[in-house]
Amino acid sequence: MPIRLSAFPKCYLDDIAGTRRMSVFDWIAMARELDADGLEMYDGFFTSLEPGYLDEIGEQIHAAGFAMPMLCCSPDFTNPDADARRRAIDREAAMIAVTRRLGGPRAVCRVLSGQRYPEVSRAQGLEWVTSAIHELLPVAREYDIILGLENHYKDGFWRYPEFAQKQDVFLELLASIPDRQHFGVQYDPSNALVAGDDPVDLLQKVAPRVVSMHASDRYLAPGATLEELRQSDGTLGYSPNLRHGVTGQGLNDYHAIFRILAEHQYRGWISLEDGMNGMQEMADSLRFLRQMSAQYFPEAA
Repeated sequence: MPIRLSAFPKCYLDDIAGTRRMSVFDWIAMARELDADGLEMYDGFFTSLEPGYLDEIGEQIHAAGFAMPMLCCSPDFTNPDADARRRAIDREAAMIAVTRRLGGPRAVCRVLSGQRYPEVSRAQGLEWVTSAIHELLPVAREYDIILGLENHYKDGFWRYPEFAQKQDVFLELLASIPDRQHFGVQYDPSNALVAGDDPVDLLQKVAPRVVSMHASDRYLAPGATLEELRQSDGTLGYSPNLRHGVTGQGLNDYHAIFRILAEHQYRGWISLEDGMNGMQEMADSLRFLRQMSAQYFPEAA
C-alpha cells in the first residue's frame, strides 16, 4: 500500500474553529485543488455532532475524492477539576465514534495529555492521563479506531502548553500504555523542535509505535539561532523568529525521518499540517512529500 498524504488547514484553523468565518465545507471545496489523498479533520471544525450533519461532511469529503484518515482532538486530561477531566474523557469517547463514522475502521483519533497546569505535578498528571487513556481503550476497540498520542506543543485554544510536551514525559507516558493494536504515536517533527528536542532522536525512540504523522517545517528568521530562542525549560515556544514555510526546506531533516520510517516499514498516513503562508505553500509541500515517498518507499509508489 502506498504512503498516503492528507492535508490539514492549519492556516485556516481559527477561521473554521474560532471565528467561524469559514465552514468545514468551505475548506473541503478549497482542498479539491490539492494533490492529497485525504483530509484530516479537527473536532473544533464541527458545529454539531448530529448524525445528519456529520454524514453531510463525510459525503462532501468523499465527493471531493478524499478519505478522512485522522480526527484531531485535544482532550485535557490534566485539568485539576475532576468534573472537567470527566467531560474530557466523555468528549474523547464521542470523538472516537465520530472518527469511525467519518473515517471508517483503523482511522486515527488523536489524543493528547492535557495542559501543563502549574499546580499539577508530573506524577499526578501522568496518573490522570494514563487512567483516562486506559478508560478510552475499550471504546477504541469497540469502534476499531486507533488512538494516536501526539508529541504536541499547545492546542491553539489552550492557556498552557502540553503536559507531555518534553520528550522524557512523553516517553514515560507512552511506556505506561503498552497496547499496540488500538494505541500508538501521532508523530510531529516540528513539535519536537518547538519542545527543544531532536525530532530524529525522538522518532528513533518511537518509530515502532508510530501510527500517523504530521508534516510541516520551521525556519529561523535571519540572524536568529535556536539557542537564543530557548526558554528556561529548554522549549522554544512559538517565537516569531521560528517561522513556517514549505515543508522540506527548513530545520527538519526529512531524509532522516523518511529513512527511519522506511526502515520500520511504515504504512500509515502523513498529513501536511501547515500552509500558514497560503494554499500554494501547501501545494509545494505536498509535492515534496510525494517525492520523498517515491524515493524512500519505491516499492509502494
